[in-house]
Amino acid sequence: MDPVIVVGAGPVGLALSLALARQDVPSVVLDEGPGKDDHRPARTVVLRDDTAAFAGRLAGRPLDGLGARWTGWRSLRRKQEMRTLTFGEQLPAPLHLAQHDLSGALRASVADEPLIDLVTDSRLDSIENDDSGVTAHTRGPKGTWWRGSHLVGCDGPRSTVRKLLDIRFPGRTAVERHAVAALRTELPWPGQALLHRSPPWRTSGPSGAEIVGRPLADGTWRLDWLLPPRSDLVTPDVLVARVRETLAGWCGGSTPPYELLDTGVHTVHHRLARRWRVGRAFLAGDAAHLLGALGTQGLDEGLRDADNLAWKLALAWHDAPRSDSATLLDSYQAERRAVVAGRLRAADQALPILRGGGGLRSYVPGAARGHDALLTDGHLGLGPLGAPGAHTNSPLAAPRTDTQTTTGTEPGAPVSDIRATAPDGTTVRLRDRLGRGRLLVVLVAPGTGVWERKHWMSAGLMPRLAEAITALPHETELLVAESYPQAAAHTVLLIRPDGHLVTALSGVRPTELLDAARVALGGEPTADEPVRSGARGAAGGRASGGADRT
Repeated sequence: MDPVIVVGAGPVGLALSLALARQDVPSVVLDEGPGKDDHRPARTVVLRDDTAAFAGRLAGRPLDGLGARWTGWRSLRRKQEMRTLTFGEQLPAPLHLAQHDLSGALRASVADEPLIDLVTDSRLDSIENDDSGVTAHTRGPKGTWWRGSHLVGCDGPRSTVRKLLDIRFPGRTAVERHAVAALRTELPWPGQALLHRSPPWRTSGPSGAEIVGRPLADGTWRLDWLLPPRSDLVTPDVLVARVRETLAGWCGGSTPPYELLDTGVHTVHHRLARRWRVGRAFLAGDAAHLLGALGTQGLDEGLRDADNLAWKLALAWHDAPRSDSATLLDSYQAERRAVVAGRLRAADQALPILRGGGGLRSYVPGAARGHDALLTDGHLGLGPLGAPGAHTNSPLAAPRTDTQTTTGTEPGAPVSDIRATAPDGTTVRLRDRLGRGRLLVVLVAPGTGVWERKHWMSAGLMPRLAEAITALPHETELLVAESYPQAAAHTVLLIRPDGHLVTALSGVRPTELLDAARVALGGEPTADEPVRSGARGAAGGRASGGADRT
């Protein structure tokens, strides 16, 4: 079988190739550049807790040491403190790091992965897309051609893949512009991110002027100043003046010592590709969507693209003759495009409210706090502007049954990261079992934590559930948890390889579990087909307890 061709060696392309390799799928990554990333401290990314964990699994280590986990969040309007949040178990802290550090960690992991062939100085020139695969022609010093089972364009906003596939990329240009600086200094709130609207020291500019300060590692900060529409060019002198003015305003009137590391102007565009799939070719990351106004993060969504697409490509690659591969691969666009489109709509609806200027709107009671809540949601990955999307209308959604039960996670949404007992009896985080191409089944069984697995594996619901899992049409791992948010005892959760909940059932329901698994893999429910002990489905499903590929 030919490898998957990944065009683009940014974080999304590298993450996709590593996610495929974790599921034993080879790939060729075509890197237009020399295989290095520019050192730009002012070009940073904010990863939500689940995407930071996803990237860390691919890099082979947690990424916390490369960036900063914020200890809290503060928002001010003029001199008034609007909100203070402290991060912890109930509100996980985002991870903020330089993009070149994230790319470097992923590149190091790629270099150690024999299933990935990273080819530098290779610019895509043409694509031939047919029923059996994709041929990619490159030019440059290493110009040649490559044959792949599928091709994924992760090659950024000016995507060559998107242009060669003749896919429109409509949207809006320069939705927002920000002056950006990375500097090393000490601020009065170490470790806390800050949103400051209408700072009192600003003597010019719109009433909605806005500054965001985000801590990085080693005493470094990224500061963003919202620029007014049609503003003049930001010269180095103007930017230095903004830095000094802001630091003095935050530090009692005098500018503290600082070291300016990097500067730039960040322009936010909102665009969404009309299609994300043409035959065996796909788009992901900035090639498929651009967003970022009001604190939302485009790279965070790009990593979700890679996580969503990798397990589907892997399943199709390993079992190419399956008749349901088309439904499975089509679901990538259906799921991810809908989520990103919803986020863009939410941002476009909020922008006129937040950026509409002064006037009577500024004096409406509660307006300032409402604006603050919208912005906070975007920056912290909450609400319609920032929370991970749920695939509620997915073609892979489980059929509704009377035996379904409710939990703190709606079907189609990412599951909570709970502690569970693995097949070998060890206690693990649920998130650590993702990305291996397996389905997960979790039984909520209070009290099992005090017993060894060998005792409760043969007691209660476990023998019947273990037997039901052997009938599922794909490799499945059985985990047991003491509890799950808002789930009753004996709830059975079926979870996709990318961590989205398929269904929650009340007790062991072999037929309903089989139907949900079939649909989640792109097939059709077979509720009238009896579940037989030891049956294997079309893809040779089985309960997993063997060694894991790391």
